[in-house]
Amino acid sequence: MELLQVLVVDDEPGIRSGVRRILEPFRVSYPFMDEDIGFSIDEAATGEDAIEKIRSAPPDILLLDNKLPGINGIDVLDFINRNQIDIEVMMITSFASLELAVRATQIGAYDFVPKPFSPQDLRASMENLTKHLFLKRMTRKLNKEGKQIRFRFLSVLSHELKTPLNAIDGYLRMILERDLGEDIGAYDELVEKSLSRVKSMRNLIMDLLDLTKIESGKKSRIMQPIDLVKVMSVSVDSMQPLAIQMDVTVDVSSPADLVFTADAEEMEIVFNNLLSNAIKYNRPGGRVSVAMEQKEDLIQIVVTDTGIGIPEEEIDQLFKEFVRIKNQQTRHIAGSGLGLSIVKRIVDLYTGKVLISSTLQEGSSFTLLLPIKP
Repeated sequence: MELLQVLVVDDEPGIRSGVRRILEPFRVSYPFMDEDIGFSIDEAATGEDAIEKIRSAPPDILLLDNKLPGINGIDVLDFINRNQIDIEVMMITSFASLELAVRATQIGAYDFVPKPFSPQDLRASMENLTKHLFLKRMTRKLNKEGKQIRFRFLSVLSHELKTPLNAIDGYLRMILERDLGEDIGAYDELVEKSLSRVKSMRNLIMDLLDLTKIESGKKSRIMQPIDLVKVMSVSVDSMQPLAIQMDVTVDVSSPADLVFTADAEEMEIVFNNLLSNAIKYNRPGGRVSVAMEQKEDLIQIVVTDTGIGIPEEEIDQLFKEFVRIKNQQTRHIAGSGLGLSIVKRIVDLYTGKVLISSTLQEGSSFTLLLPIKP
């Protein structure tokens, strides 16, 4: 069993010992892992002590309180960033300091867990962080070893997850719909959360399959003249249930047709990802506007939303794999962090461009520029 080294930095002995009691017997399993992952716990009561321990033997994970005697947690995080130390940081914060915790995630912390936290809260947060760390390390390793190994890894991961997820989904729906009788109303919230997680993981599978097909060069491409207006219409119809659920209106402005030589499936993947993001990161009562037109030798497609916006300093990160913007507004929005990476890779195949403009709390605009080739 692999043990991740965890350093708990908190001036409250009760918090440090509580984290130790919760995590030392805890194990995380994940498809494609050869073995479970456990945790070895070390402690520090001050920021200065934490920096000394990091200098001598950097841990894998840092559970970091911000309010410390002497230097605070943000200072420790700044030390890690300045020295480019490879540590995943989880902030531990009081509810009164949530704004500070969100700021910490914007400057390098993976996430935060508010205290007082329950054992279930801490285990859930650590499970997510551990899986993130596993995927991050595997991605680095596979990038070094070549695309073919990466293709095999992601394909195996996708297929290994797919079958059990369908079964779990079916069982949970049976419970939720009372197929077996019995009063299980007390479990509704748990069932809803499970179904939400199943949906997120299924989306991850589809994103991984799209990515592996594109990167491996094994995706069969059918290049022919297609009507992008019709393809966009199919994507809008597919996203309509999500839009209704989120109370978001989708409008499309386009000519009667817009012919472009492309693979229809690739264009649908691009449109689905852009529309999905525009809806998910919107606000109740919001709008998504799609404008399509031909400009001389370019086709321009602009997807604009009235959502929460993207910090300017984080826009350049959006096209990287497994990257998601993390703040208090996005913590509960499901996503794989692969959608925009896939969009960029497909658009690159057409020597096109993806441009982003965004204003916080007002919305974002994604512009596709696709050159028309003879």
